[in-house]
Amino acid sequence: MQLTAAALASIRSGVSGSVAFEAVEPGLRPGVQALGFQVLRWLGRAEALRRQLAKRTPPPAADALLCTALALAWDAARSPYEPFTLVDQAVEAAKRNPGTRAQASFINACLRRFLRERDELVAATEREPVAQWNHPRWWIERLKRDHPREWQRVLSADNMQAPMTLRVNVRKTDVASFQRALEAARLQAVPVGPSGLQLARARPVQQLPGFPEGEFSVQDAAAQLAAPLLLDGLRPQGPSPMRVLDACAAPGGKTAHLLEFAAPGTIEVTALEVDAARSRRIDETLARLSMSAKVVVADASRPAQWWDGVPFDAILLDAPCTASGIVRRHPDVRWLRRESDIEQLALQQAMLLAGLWPLVRQGGRLLYCTCSVFREEGSHQIEAFLAHNTDARLLPSPGHLLPQSGVNARGVPDNPLGDHDGFFYALLEKL
Repeated sequence: MQLTAAALASIRSGVSGSVAFEAVEPGLRPGVQALGFQVLRWLGRAEALRRQLAKRTPPPAADALLCTALALAWDAARSPYEPFTLVDQAVEAAKRNPGTRAQASFINACLRRFLRERDELVAATEREPVAQWNHPRWWIERLKRDHPREWQRVLSADNMQAPMTLRVNVRKTDVASFQRALEAARLQAVPVGPSGLQLARARPVQQLPGFPEGEFSVQDAAAQLAAPLLLDGLRPQGPSPMRVLDACAAPGGKTAHLLEFAAPGTIEVTALEVDAARSRRIDETLARLSMSAKVVVADASRPAQWWDGVPFDAILLDAPCTASGIVRRHPDVRWLRRESDIEQLALQQAMLLAGLWPLVRQGGRLLYCTCSVFREEGSHQIEAFLAHNTDARLLPSPGHLLPQSGVNARGVPDNPLGDHDGFFYALLEKL
């Protein structure tokens, strides 16, 4: 409880969830992260309950501990422990921590009152949209504007646990064979997308057959669409392999998929990444899969610093964005983002599009994608680009793919991609 509350306090101060949970010692990290994710998914409700229980906001450490306990205990059906046990753990954690010891009696009084009046207190918070949907108010309002028919479904899906989806490396095996290998290891999975398998239950990758041999990668089903969209039907102009650029490549999942999807020897991939530390993850990803690409550390929006002047046949631009489509996997994002971030990121996306478009050969393609559900980072961005670039044509593309969660009565996903994250795709051809 104490470690989970400490992680929440760090996230509230502006630290990303990845960094906050990395600070926990490895042996305890999985459990702390699992509890932390649950807290972050129900933080809106917890904060509303805390306001019912206390007129003044407690000091940050005490407030984090109180909200952690409320987030875990407010719904008995979802609670990892009995509510009384959670309350006892929270009070004991407050007493042990010098930073919260002075507030231990206050925390105890709040939580004991919560146990006595839980139904009434929860009912009182139902009128608050942030408590009901567990997203910031601005996020909820923007979703209402951007997706008036589906905003509630998106918010509900965001609060579900994301599935573990694998992308089968078709250079080394095929979906049916790998599914049989999983079944032999008593692991159930269903096919999703062109080369994916969605596990019935998540497992550490080291426990799955074929991981050291590079037979699969972990990748959401919606993210697996990038390589086929960009390369399917694209032909080289001459005998040389096609030149393909992955413009924002770390950690290398899409770079690897481009190489897996194309026939051997038909493409040469340049993987570009502005962050030198993150670029090393591209090398690690490719090494495990026994593949190679030209990895370059540079700013994609400044081609003069790295481009050799030879046009690319295809460019994949997985642009920096709010990550509003992947909050199931990163529930801290919703609380860290500010509405002003959207405009700033949209400007960066427009700069990347403007900088990379001249690098595409005539008849070549650029695939623009983001893991965002906001239209300013998706359809509005592409509408503005097309209005200013008459040499660009929009090819058939998925557009906005909203987060999907659900299976039918037979346990089979409700759609061909299964449960998937939110993404936007626009495939552009140069005339």
